[in-house]
Amino acid sequence: MPQSYAYPNPVLPDAFFKTGPFAYLRALNANRRFSKRRARLAMSDPTLRRFNLAPPRALRADDIPLVFLCHNDRAFLPSFLAHYRGLGVTRFICVDDASTDESQAYLEAEPDVDLWISDLRYGAANRGRLWRESLFEIYGRHRWYVNVDADEYLVYQSCAERPLSRLIDRLQALGITRLSAPMIDFYPAGPVGDFIFSGDSRVMPWEVATHYDVAGYDLSRSSISLQVRGGPRRRIFGADVQLIKFPLLYWDDACSLGTSIHHPIPFQQNFAPIAGVLLHFKFFAGVSARFERISSNGQHFGGAEHYKLMLGHMEDLNRLDFTDSVSHRFADPDSMVEEGFMRSLWPVL
Repeated sequence: MPQSYAYPNPVLPDAFFKTGPFAYLRALNANRRFSKRRARLAMSDPTLRRFNLAPPRALRADDIPLVFLCHNDRAFLPSFLAHYRGLGVTRFICVDDASTDESQAYLEAEPDVDLWISDLRYGAANRGRLWRESLFEIYGRHRWYVNVDADEYLVYQSCAERPLSRLIDRLQALGITRLSAPMIDFYPAGPVGDFIFSGDSRVMPWEVATHYDVAGYDLSRSSISLQVRGGPRRRIFGADVQLIKFPLLYWDDACSLGTSIHHPIPFQQNFAPIAGVLLHFKFFAGVSARFERISSNGQHFGGAEHYKLMLGHMEDLNRLDFTDSVSHRFADPDSMVEEGFMRSLWPVL
């Protein structure tokens, strides 16, 4: 059986997504390596504290919590909160990473948001993994969490009619504990600098950055995770980054984010069929200035090498036009099922 496929492809065999005993043994060994760190996280973490110093509010059994990180993401916050509220999220748990815009004030005013801050920066917190695992310990194991960034918008089939509670019920019925979803980069239909995303709560980012690549990806299977690579960042910049993430997961005693959020532990849970997509938004007016700030602050992996690569493509990224023969205008989440980006989990009636 081939170990890689063109993606999206609506007819991938189910056997491709299943793991084997060797990955399971690696997962057990990795769990042992990270057990001491999980024990430390179970105690109060002095590097993470509530913004207003109030004790954290306990979650109810029927809550659907969302954990996310924020750094100068004020423009995204109104649409981000509106999108996930529409999916049924009842509590937002945010770590603000030293924002200098109005993000902290905006989030603190939202009654369903718990705002946390840290003396560490993103890089020192293992690119945020330390914060996320600390929050999973504080708010409780043995429950489902949405786990995303402020520029990632999860969609799945019929998500406007089927809230996250129904998706979770369906995943549990299928024995799936993590929702696999690739980050698909969206971009405007023209020079990036001509398209401003202001953060108006009535405007969703896909109404400004309307297009994505409908081809030019590949899907493979390593010993620890599915791998999706490609899209406009590879097409334009030659950047070959791992796109698969797990934006919805059941967190229990065995779980760890390990060395990367792209392949959490235990590894054997990382091979479910892809049934969601993260609409991912990086490219609006002002992109060059944003990427220069990211490159200079030294918080991202490899000294922000990926962002420096993109900045080196041309003097001003705002003049860049991503549109190509593979560009496709976003219609709705169900169209991405038809195109093969994700599978349907729902039985045909």
